[in-house]
Amino acid sequence: MKLFKHTWLALTLCIGSSSLWADEVQVAVASNFSKPLETLATAFKAKSGHELKISAGATGKLYAQIENGAPFEVFLSADSKTPKKLVDAQLAVADSQFTYALGKLVLWSSTKDSIDAQGEVLKKNEFKHLAIANPKTAPYGAAALEVLEHLGLTKTLEAKLVQGENISQTYDFVSTGNADLGFVAWSQVEKDGVLKDGSVWQVPEDLYTPIQQDAVLLTKGKDNTAAKALLDFLKTPEAQKLITDAGYGLPKAN
Repeated sequence: MKLFKHTWLALTLCIGSSSLWADEVQVAVASNFSKPLETLATAFKAKSGHELKISAGATGKLYAQIENGAPFEVFLSADSKTPKKLVDAQLAVADSQFTYALGKLVLWSSTKDSIDAQGEVLKKNEFKHLAIANPKTAPYGAAALEVLEHLGLTKTLEAKLVQGENISQTYDFVSTGNADLGFVAWSQVEKDGVLKDGSVWQVPEDLYTPIQQDAVLLTKGKDNTAAKALLDFLKTPEAQKLITDAGYGLPKAN
């Protein structure tokens, strides 16, 4: 009986100790990366015991929330400029910023054979609505406008543009048929490197500024060891494989 009590006590102390080390991280994430982050959160919890509390939205809107005192501790942006602005404003920790993923822009329709592999559908202009994310707050929307500008189609298609608040809403516009086609993230429409449904044009990367998605430790998380552990985890081979599996590129190693 004494042996049982001692064993039970040891197990209780071990479990109690483990829960004491587990913590929660408040993460603000750009909409395009919200689904991959859920997968990463599961792997991170299995490895560390820490849990993520995720808030997704357009990069610009999340910046405004952070600026106005939102309790986020880590920010996974859809660009590199916004995290730098936070560092400059002393709302993020200097030297904590790094690129966790490279986004890929595509033109997508939920209808099969609607989009050709060269994107000529844009020049033919035989559709009613083209969806893009708000270019003022969403980097993928800004990239979409760059593509139209490079193709000389900005004025031609201006009246047909419908704007989503973020890239998730833009995807919804196309998937529900409220827009014939739209510029979205490749990660939203692929599975295991293959288009899930509809038709797609993989936009050449020389038509838009690279979508360098950066992470940064916010000042509200500077004393949270779990927040720092999350940023370290994103740099591990395990996390990077999950990121590439989700349809993103990775920065070249220095």
